[in-house]
Amino acid sequence: MGFASAEGFTDEDFSAMTEEDTETVDHFKSNLGYFIAHKHLFSTWVDQTSDFDVADVREALSAFSRLIHPNHKRLFEGIFKTLETGLSKLGDTAAKQTKATSDLLQLIKDIPMDGQQGYDVLGFIYEYLIGMFAANAGKKAGEFYTPHEVSVLMSEVIAHHLKDRKTIQIYDSTSGSGSLLLNIGQAIAKRMGNQGGIKYYAQELKENTYNLTRMNLVMRGIRPDDIVTRNADTLEDDWPYFDEQDPVNSYNPLYLDAVVSNPPYSQKWDPLHKEADPRYARFGVAPKSKADYAFLLHDLYHLKPNGIMAIVLPHGVLFRGGEEGVIRKQLIENDHLETIIGLPSNIFFGTGIPTVILVLRQKRAGSDVLFVDASKGFAKEGKNNKLRACDIKKITDVVTARATVPGFSRLVPKTELQGEANDYNLNIPRYVDSSEPLESWDLYASMFGGIPLSELDALADYWEAFPNLRAALFTLDGTPYAQPKADDLAAAVRQHPEVTKFNDTFARAFDGFRPWLHRELIGKMLTLQVPRQEALICEELFARLAKVGTVPLIDKYQAYQVLDDHWQPISVDLEILQTEGFAATRVVDPNYVVKKKDGKDVEVQEGWKGRVLPFDLVQLAHHKMELDALRKKETELDEVAALLDELLDSFSDEDQAKDTFNEAGDKFVAAAVAKEAKESVADAAALGTESYEGKIIQAAKLLAQEKSLKAAIKKDAAALHLKTKATIEALSDEQAYALLESKWLSPLVDELHRLPGLVTSKLIARLQALVEKYRITYADNARDIQRAEEALVTMLGELDGGEFDVRGIEELKTLLAGN
Repeated sequence: MGFASAEGFTDEDFSAMTEEDTETVDHFKSNLGYFIAHKHLFSTWVDQTSDFDVADVREALSAFSRLIHPNHKRLFEGIFKTLETGLSKLGDTAAKQTKATSDLLQLIKDIPMDGQQGYDVLGFIYEYLIGMFAANAGKKAGEFYTPHEVSVLMSEVIAHHLKDRKTIQIYDSTSGSGSLLLNIGQAIAKRMGNQGGIKYYAQELKENTYNLTRMNLVMRGIRPDDIVTRNADTLEDDWPYFDEQDPVNSYNPLYLDAVVSNPPYSQKWDPLHKEADPRYARFGVAPKSKADYAFLLHDLYHLKPNGIMAIVLPHGVLFRGGEEGVIRKQLIENDHLETIIGLPSNIFFGTGIPTVILVLRQKRAGSDVLFVDASKGFAKEGKNNKLRACDIKKITDVVTARATVPGFSRLVPKTELQGEANDYNLNIPRYVDSSEPLESWDLYASMFGGIPLSELDALADYWEAFPNLRAALFTLDGTPYAQPKADDLAAAVRQHPEVTKFNDTFARAFDGFRPWLHRELIGKMLTLQVPRQEALICEELFARLAKVGTVPLIDKYQAYQVLDDHWQPISVDLEILQTEGFAATRVVDPNYVVKKKDGKDVEVQEGWKGRVLPFDLVQLAHHKMELDALRKKETELDEVAALLDELLDSFSDEDQAKDTFNEAGDKFVAAAVAKEAKESVADAAALGTESYEGKIIQAAKLLAQEKSLKAAIKKDAAALHLKTKATIEALSDEQAYALLESKWLSPLVDELHRLPGLVTSKLIARLQALVEKYRITYADNARDIQRAEEALVTMLGELDGGEFDVRGIEELKTLLAGN
């Protein structure tokens, strides 16, 4: 439908099109490589509901094979073979297969789209399914899936190297699902400004996985002429020099601008007679038990002289000996190895082993190697670790700048790698020490108190930024120990002139940032390039942070994470607005939820939701009075519920044990709620609120109040909901712009302005921990123990008992007395 819409076809036009319209069908086939009729689309099947039949899928698959353009048979033929053979496994009858397929369609329809509409919806669904399957597939996941964040990291490194080229060829020699290859292409396209100059090559051994690669590439809107795929064994059957469909008239050895891969780790292979293979002749042959370097040399062989490659391998390739040590030495001596990035463990599905990304070049000017220890930067997500946006950004910046950052990266000269101490061993800890210092305890301070100056010196960055703060907080008497001056350390830090100046400097640096964002985002929302915009904002963000001070107390990558967290929903809104126009701000869609009906999950409408502007934001801006009134009633309801719980808890066990409890309770409650027995209420009042009957009447009143409030809240909420819907649909452009600013800019700017406070809070926490660490000395503890022992001895002297009890007490007193 995307191509049809771009060509000017309406939904009605396309739904009426059939195979008999040969001219139009041929137009589709020549551009897409295939034609799919409206009745064979996923969206049509979902809408069919009860009319759907598994025969529709079989008919669609048959028609697809029939309507492939002859020039693209290699790309599309057999692409749905796995689906064709898999249909029979969904049930032993057509009815069971129909039900299973229909349920599957509904499950796909219910995938959380994160705001995605029609821009890359197929790709999004596909990636979601692959990722979810990988998360539950254990070790088999490694056969087809590279986690998105690792793909993005590799993509950024590759794309930076290729950023100035007009046309680019990229290749994944173990393509799996194709996700890694696609991410590389998207990162390159982001810098190029278009995707048309990129050609994709992919090779995959397993047929089912190979079909995943083809489907993934095709669904991303890549022209079929720009996709070349091959189902073959990368190590045993190298990419041919000749076109397999025309071997006589073609000669085209494959050399590319970029090669990426995430091959199976330490896989067995057959190295027999591989010495003559041009891929391995220069450097050596990998051992039979581990094909890691065989994959690496294959990728390196297919690089152009000015090309770049990145490969994910197990950590062991950095230091294992034997044939691998020989190959590693040759790669270093010939200056092919450019960068080593150590990744966190547990980052890949199905394996917890540490992995590395090796970046290599065919030819380069330098000979040094950049080591990056990125093993400590990640977020925990379930059983796996996950690179955050700030981790990816930091690694990318260091790699592209080839920068040395203490505890994180180091540019190592080749001579150091060659030296006797290392002997071509590339184990990252040899070159980068990222370990955290062990906590130590000062013996003198533990005995006599005071804070060791050496431990205060560990906060050198803070003292450099705030030169007079240390003396303001601690008494320095010329000894190696300091004493706290302030009773309230936190207040003393926050109120110090240098700290308040730091906050003011940050505020000045970001003065005008919100208007700048308004111009760049809201002012250009319909024309800006969404993939590039986050990088432009990041440049401005980093430039402003650089003005805050010479000592960078605010981690710029923490600030980048704030930007990225907010950018994700903003980018989705921008895609919607650029696709549908500014009028999308006034669109309200049905809000569908899944509910149980007759034991089945059924999708039903539950109110409305704004396509771009959320209801709660609109209510705050345009219906605050009604919203406040509703919130007030909800608070009253919570208070009534709490009073009711408290009252019910006050019934004694005797009250609840009375035979007449339920009967009396029902009688009093019914009378009070219906207001039919004023005498009962009066009687209860006369009895007092502490009596059993009085409590029942109180409960009745509270229940009546609760019921009334619930009804009022439901009515008011429904009215406010419909009023908000009408407000969104009638928004003026000016009002919509203001709401977009509240949605996009306010949360981002507010969170950035909280960063200085986080710096101060971190300093305070570290100082308070130091003070607390030595506040109670060993001598204090010893005195407390002695006093406790003396008190216990006194207590023991007051005890009495039998002969043996007394002898036991006397022995304990002797031990406590230290005799």
